[in-house]
Amino acid sequence: MKIYNTLTRQKEELKTMEEGVVRIYACGPTVYNLIHIGNARPLCVFDVLRRYLEWRGWDVRYVQNFTDIDDKIIRRANEEGVPYKVISERYIEEFWKDAQGLNVREATVHPRATENIDEIVAIISRLIDRGYAYAAQNGDVYFRTRRFSEYGKLSHQPLEDLESGARIEISDLKEEAMDFALWKAAKPGEPAWPSPWSEGRPGWHIECSAMARRYLGETIDIHGGGQDLIFPHHENEIAQSECCNGAPFARYWMHNGYINVDNKKMSKSLGNFFTVRDVAEKYGYEPIRFFLISSSYRSPINYSAEIIEQGIAALDRLYNCRDNLEFALKNAPSAASADESGPLASFERRRQQFIEAMEDDLNTADAIAALFELVRDINVAVAGAPSRALCEKAAEVFGELCGVLGLLYGRKQETMDEEIEAMIAARTEARKQKNWAESDRIRDELRSRGIVLEDTPQGVKWHRQ
Repeated sequence: MKIYNTLTRQKEELKTMEEGVVRIYACGPTVYNLIHIGNARPLCVFDVLRRYLEWRGWDVRYVQNFTDIDDKIIRRANEEGVPYKVISERYIEEFWKDAQGLNVREATVHPRATENIDEIVAIISRLIDRGYAYAAQNGDVYFRTRRFSEYGKLSHQPLEDLESGARIEISDLKEEAMDFALWKAAKPGEPAWPSPWSEGRPGWHIECSAMARRYLGETIDIHGGGQDLIFPHHENEIAQSECCNGAPFARYWMHNGYINVDNKKMSKSLGNFFTVRDVAEKYGYEPIRFFLISSSYRSPINYSAEIIEQGIAALDRLYNCRDNLEFALKNAPSAASADESGPLASFERRRQQFIEAMEDDLNTADAIAALFELVRDINVAVAGAPSRALCEKAAEVFGELCGVLGLLYGRKQETMDEEIEAMIAARTEARKQKNWAESDRIRDELRSRGIVLEDTPQGVKWHRQ
């Protein structure tokens, strides 16, 4: 598999440190509010990456954190007059509702910043001992950015350019303007943990370095996140991790593109900011997932109601294919009435087409195209009189590809009560007896109840309006 590496700006063959094992760390949410559709994109992208690698036989060790202490969380807690933990626990619970709605599987580990204070303090102490960090007079601790000669290698800009373009927190406590906080001394009334420098809390960047090292090791295979995290968050993670560990932090860096709304960058200031919950209440969760994975993960994507509705129509095609397959399986004869080698070969071609797309830097757009070509092939195959073996092979390949993408989970199988089944059976018997008037009467009555019938060579199909 080839992955575009932000660090080298080129596609590279995925070669992990341990054969057959891939260690992935993806930055998770700061839990002070409901997640928005921008947060949901990396959730779905890296969920697909994990599903694909596991499908191909990799042992995936996947870590995604919760930032459960932060200025925004403290501010929200103060506004509501509650402890910080009330806010973080509330929005972790709300996160899981949305993640499950999007069919995102739980990571191997979901660590929290506040559960890793000892690891954070140990890393900071080591950086101070090595001269890469210093304690300020007030108990803050800062990283000496200029001491790391490779600073800027992820964003591909020299330190001077980053300094001129960054929004830097000016402080008399810092030696240099670009130095960033590893530890923040607590202000009155703020939550705090003990450390050699002050009662305080970790800076934002250090928590990910600590959790990646604790759960995956000093060097990880893939680090993922949104494009907006390249600088300063991921740049700072590299600096502090590599200066602490004396080893490369991550071999591959994957970053998903931005989400625009009606061709404008999504932002609260423009009023075009949408939470996953808001969109799901109108359209359901599955169309959001389909939208988020339907384009190349590195490309910016444009959110609009029209695009979500197009996704709903596309999902309808997949569900119709599933229903057609189930009907064909139920009625298929054991033996084939004709040579079925052509359709069988076409199913395998679509599977290989799907794999080739995914192996090319997780190209979900082309993978979805392969899935819909498979749908067309299946619909053609089941329109005749397919054997059970052909239907089973079609269902196997279709299920595999939908499973890798995490699709076809949002609608339950339609069921029919005994009275309706009896009416369909009575209509079938009336047709056998050529009692067309009775057959039409039953069909019309079923239609009045929202049941639409379709007569096929394999029998009667039905669906609800």
